[in-house]
Amino acid sequence: MRSYLLLPLLAGTALAGCTVGPNYAGPPKTAADGNAAFVRADAGSVTNAPPVAEWWKPLGDPLLDDLIAKALADNTDVQAGEAKLRQAQATLGEERANLGPKASASALYAHAHVPGVAFGQSDSSDSSGSGSDSSGGSSGTDLNLFNVGVNASWEIDLFGGQRRAIEAARATMEGAQASLSDVQVSISASVAQNYLNLRDRQQRIVLGEQSIALQEDVLALTRQRFQSGTATAMEVAQIEGQLASTRAQIAPLSAERDAYLNALAVLTGQAPGALDASLAPAGELPLPPASVPVGDPAQLIAHRPDIRQAERTLAADTAKIGQSEAARFPHLSFMGLIGIGGTKISDLGKLDDFTALAAPQLSWSFLDFGRNKAKVHQAEAVRDEAEARYRGTVLSALRDAEDSLARFRERRVTVAALARTREKAALAESLTAQRFQSGTVTKIALLNARNDLNTADQNLVQARAALTGDYVSIQKSLGLAWK
Repeated sequence: MRSYLLLPLLAGTALAGCTVGPNYAGPPKTAADGNAAFVRADAGSVTNAPPVAEWWKPLGDPLLDDLIAKALADNTDVQAGEAKLRQAQATLGEERANLGPKASASALYAHAHVPGVAFGQSDSSDSSGSGSDSSGGSSGTDLNLFNVGVNASWEIDLFGGQRRAIEAARATMEGAQASLSDVQVSISASVAQNYLNLRDRQQRIVLGEQSIALQEDVLALTRQRFQSGTATAMEVAQIEGQLASTRAQIAPLSAERDAYLNALAVLTGQAPGALDASLAPAGELPLPPASVPVGDPAQLIAHRPDIRQAERTLAADTAKIGQSEAARFPHLSFMGLIGIGGTKISDLGKLDDFTALAAPQLSWSFLDFGRNKAKVHQAEAVRDEAEARYRGTVLSALRDAEDSLARFRERRVTVAALARTREKAALAESLTAQRFQSGTVTKIALLNARNDLNTADQNLVQARAALTGDYVSIQKSLGLAWK
């Protein structure tokens, strides 16, 4: 290729340093900027220390640790998020490759019979088979063509449109990473919440069955009193109704227990029923630590995957403005061809006799009646929408965290009150047992005191499960549990 053919290439390379469109300057300011701490944070139960990534570890439940680890590895939503991330990574690789030239190899064999035209006497010994027709029919010529070559094309990125495409693809890929992290956050929190619900239902079923046994004893004694004339039919009917109500409460608890077992199996990538054997025994409810580190709003914005995903979407949409801007300017491309061959197969070996073609092309849609300009305005509006959605995501995240902190704080108060109620019920049961031993109260009174204690235990179990559930909600609102 002669030197003067390189001049357009060199000029295009010099212009390729120009990149149109706005440069992304980071996320915009939000209402969270400048907030040093959460409004609803209670110094007695939470601290502004950096939160723990594996927040379930302080709960001290090995079974829960194993379930979350398995879910993060085998959950189908996590696997789908990983596949989506690989798609985004491949798209980024494709956009990077589009910045360079394209080359392809080709091999051609063609045979032509041209009737009524004589291109000269062919060599009868030519192995290619070309020559005039000697069969007595119409005259003509047979031609063979052999060619092997390389084709190349390259569009110079004069105004940075392709570089903006790479920038957008990179931001999209990073957004896919954040989306995967968001799935991990949701899955780990769902596993923990379903596990807590399972343990709550199991303990309440055990306590409910104990309450049924106590009420059955009370009913039997009351019927004896009725037969002896010391109790009324109304008292018997009231106890029977109370017993029937308690039995009716067990059935939905059992159904919910089975549903939570199925949910945990599916969350860990297994078929329903796969965890029944390992989780069937009723276990203790894990309780949150005495003090929960939650960080501050700045750490929240840095940790929450949905905020990072919204920010990366904003970065990608900003880069796409440059893509649209570049379409308004000229495009410079080069096409090249190098090939060897001829009318005989032996011509493929003549390396010093080749065909070369270089064709630079400059194109510019300068008269499009505002189409490209409209696309630029459209891209700018999409960027503005992404910015508004980012600010909205930050505000929603702050509200989520504040709501979770408020519920957690108030739930601690509720649990403390129910714990005191349970202490009073235990004391009353103990005193009634002493009086029963001394013969000053009936066995029915003792059974009723034990049933009151059982009811207090059920209420406390339910409140403790809700407290740990609020702890899980805090961790989810902080955007933790992703790697």
